[in-house]
Amino acid sequence: MTLSLPLNEVHLWQVSLLHPPFPLPQLMPLLSPDEQARAARYAFESDRQGFQISRGCLRLLLAHYLATSPQRLQFSYTPNGKPSLTDFSLSFNLSHSHQLALYSITPRYPIGVDLEHLRPIANVLQLAQRFFTPREAAQIATLNSSGQEIAFFQAWTRKEAYLKATGEGIKGLKQVEVSCLPDAPVEILRLAHSSGISAEWSLYHLTPAPDYIGALAVGSRDVVVRYWQDWETLRSHFFRR
Repeated sequence: MTLSLPLNEVHLWQVSLLHPPFPLPQLMPLLSPDEQARAARYAFESDRQGFQISRGCLRLLLAHYLATSPQRLQFSYTPNGKPSLTDFSLSFNLSHSHQLALYSITPRYPIGVDLEHLRPIANVLQLAQRFFTPREAAQIATLNSSGQEIAFFQAWTRKEAYLKATGEGIKGLKQVEVSCLPDAPVEILRLAHSSGISAEWSLYHLTPAPDYIGALAVGSRDVVVRYWQDWETLRSHFFRR
């Protein structure tokens, strides 16, 4: 059974890199030579395996939606590293942090997802002043220390999700201003190069697991976001006993 993906839907999937839905020996043969080479460049075994698991599961997901084989998929990359499929018109993005990976998939809209594992930041205000807009940094400074860290990660993931969707990359962090305070609406407040924000983009806050913060950006205001965890369907489809 191929998963259905209507034109106005975004599907979100997550994978535990510590307890993946597929053993690594099943995923390794799915990777292309360049993916294997990228994995080999990681200095630590945990990072190498995390990359292999996240990319192998990405191939299985995309192949199932497209009713093709995982090995057939070929990727191209923008100068800032945003991946896309060369032979299929399916939009996707992925992010991984610590022991978790997130995937976002939609038929036609620009899309970006970002994920961060919550952790202490010693110089959070200095980092906010360096990478964020003056208004964002000033808002973060009004919070207590734990609130500052959460607001920093909220702002970071929201900016990154948008910049990954557009393909601009991290160099554009100050070009997009987002809400970051607790209980504030999740939204893009300002783009340096555009005034038509509300008509073009949807922004979502994600909490896929305890101690993780994420964000999803979609280049449409008319989408339905659905969460999927049906890895058993993929297992029975690709790895029949």
